Amino acid sequence: MKVSWSAQAKKDYYKVLDYLHENWSANEVKNFIDKAEEVIKVIQKHPQTFTETTRKKHVQKGLVTKHNYLFYKVKPNKKEIILLTFWDTRQSPIKLKY
Repeated sequence: MKVSWSAQAKKDYYKVLDYLHENWSANEVKNFIDKAEEVIKVIQKHPQTFTETTRKKHVQKGLVTKHNYLFYKVKPNKKEIILLTFWDTRQSPIKLKY
């Protein structure tokens, strides 16, 4: 399946990378990139692997790190997966928009 990034997913992804770069080591940045790529590959091969959210139907979330989820939507008719947002689990869920 084709994977597309929403503008919000790109923004959030780079926000996490910026945070890691400013506050942690280059190794942490690399680990996050590797884990995100691994989760995206799993989603691409087996889109239904991760849990569906309770807030919106047909939106699923995959755990990237203990502090970050990747929310995505599968569009089987278009054979497409849309990455919606990366979410820091330490934030208030009220702020979560996807």
